[in-house]
Amino acid sequence: MNIVLLGAPGAGKGTQAQKLVEKFGFDHISTGDLLRAAVKAGTELGKEAKGYMDAGKLVPDSVVIGLVKERLGMPEAAAGFILDGFPRNTSQAESLDAELAGMGVSLDAALLVSVEPEVIVERLSSRRTCRTCGYTGTAADETCPRDGGEMYQRDDDRPETIKQRLDVYEESTAPLVGYYRDKGLLREVDGDRSQDEVYADVKTILGL
Repeated sequence: MNIVLLGAPGAGKGTQAQKLVEKFGFDHISTGDLLRAAVKAGTELGKEAKGYMDAGKLVPDSVVIGLVKERLGMPEAAAGFILDGFPRNTSQAESLDAELAGMGVSLDAALLVSVEPEVIVERLSSRRTCRTCGYTGTAADETCPRDGGEMYQRDDDRPETIKQRLDVYEESTAPLVGYYRDKGLLREVDGDRSQDEVYADVKTILGL
C-alpha cells in the first residue's frame, strides 16, 4: 500500500507512521531525513540541496522530488511506502503524481490525521526537552528521567511559534486535503484520542 500522510505539525502523524511500519513493513519516507542523508553522503542531489540550505534558501521541488524518486526506486519501497512531509502543496502533489505515473506506481490513499489547532497548541507547548540527551518529555518532568538533566522548553514548542507553524500549514498544505479528496484518495481519522485508538481506526480506514 502506498500512502501520503497529511496533518498539521503535532497531529501525531509520525507516531501512526511508525506503527504502520512496524506492523506492515512499509517504507517510511521522510523528506527531511532524505535531505539530511543525501547531504551527508555527498550525492549529486545532496550537494545541490546543500548549496540552497547553506544559502538559507528553500530546496527546490525538483531536488526534493528527485530524492523521493530515488528512494521509491529502492527495494525497501517495494512492499509499500508512507510519504511524510511531502508533498507540501498542490504543485508538489501534481509533480509527484507525474513521477509516480512514469514509474508505473500509484497512490492508494492520502491519510489525514485531523486534530483541532487549539489541541495541537496545548499538546506541543507541554513538551520539554533534556538539555543533555535530547529526551522529549512533558512539563510534568522536572528533570530528565534518563540522566537527571535539566528539562527546558524549545523555542519551537512555545505557543506563539506553534501558532505560526499552524498558519503556514493552513496556507500551503491544507489545500492538499481538497486535492486528494477530489481524487477520491482522502481518508480522514480523528487524531484527538489515544495513539492506540487512532491506530485501530487507521487500520480499518485503510483496510489493513
